[in-house]
Amino acid sequence: MSAVPDAATGRPHVTVDVSAVPAQPAGAGVYVLRLVEAIAAAGAVDLELVAAVGDSRRWQMIAPQAPVHAVAPGRRPARLVWEQTQAPALAQRLGGLWHGPHYTVPLRAVGPLVVTIHDLTFFDHPEWHERTKVVYFRRMMRESVQRADVLVCVSEHTANRLDAVLAPRAPVVVIPHGVDHRRFGTDEDQDLQRLTALGVRPPFAVFTGTLEPRKNVPALVRAVARLAPEHPELQLVLAGHWGWGGREVDAAVAGSGLGDRVRYLGYVDDATLPALYRQAAAVAYPSLEEGFGLPALEALACGAAVVTTSGSAMEEIVDGAAVLVPPDDEDQLTEALEALLADGPEVARLRAAGPAVAAPHTWDRCAERQVAVYRQAFGEPG
Repeated sequence: MSAVPDAATGRPHVTVDVSAVPAQPAGAGVYVLRLVEAIAAAGAVDLELVAAVGDSRRWQMIAPQAPVHAVAPGRRPARLVWEQTQAPALAQRLGGLWHGPHYTVPLRAVGPLVVTIHDLTFFDHPEWHERTKVVYFRRMMRESVQRADVLVCVSEHTANRLDAVLAPRAPVVVIPHGVDHRRFGTDEDQDLQRLTALGVRPPFAVFTGTLEPRKNVPALVRAVARLAPEHPELQLVLAGHWGWGGREVDAAVAGSGLGDRVRYLGYVDDATLPALYRQAAAVAYPSLEEGFGLPALEALACGAAVVTTSGSAMEEIVDGAAVLVPPDDEDQLTEALEALLADGPEVARLRAAGPAVAAPHTWDRCAERQVAVYRQAFGEPG
């Protein structure tokens, strides 16, 4: 480790690569955005950011004191090539530590390296990803894991899979995501007016997240279709970007008989997402596998009645405050949704438990632990 914390300030000099975060972030993109915002606000490191070309303004607003180097190509294939061919020279020029918050780091960079691993699905379930991404990320994750000085995993579930699949030699630190409690809470803020404007009205079940194979949304569509005859007013709301493999969702909806009772909202704004959680009869997150499952935690913070997947990172995160069903068990998913629609004493208990489970999860705490990782990578005593 040739680099050391800045001699004048005593703070670690850290560059975070934020170039993979899209304009409308979800999942790992939200993690990077909120983490950087909290690290910058804490002022515990000398922070610099590497962003995509044309994306400096956003990051200057998020981290006003951090220099932003908007030099990475915007499109993924070119950006990944840039990371391995040009980022090493940039890292050497900037000095200090480089944090790759999205699976990989520039392998030839000089100085300490930290990488965040969100999940191991490129290895465990390659069928859920585009083939070109599988080939690239399998190779680069292997090499990045071996090159990094410290590895960050977003859940114990991911850390266990990382150990089993890639056998890392560097220390592994688990740092769960936070929740923006300013947005996600139980106080209603014109919720029904917002939702009415979008054609959404109670009772409804909602899924939020990217529509892609791992999310198991077709199973949710079929489960709601089975309940529809007994619940003629029930809507299914799908909020999020279309991802790779999203056609399966369309096919499931077309064959469900639900018709216009399915509402596609696309990517929703900051005020609409918590309104959906607070007003839903059920928040369904039946994903087959996640590294963390941030929508489930955000829904709990809103006092939502949540159903998600057992034996997963989501089970670890919801900590008894949600209904759990085995992955890809449509019968049990249907039964769980029916129980939440009934809105009995157990549902009231879950709604009350959610905010308490979510409360300790803050982005400030996430940033504090991340800064400790940076110091660890510099070789400072814990």
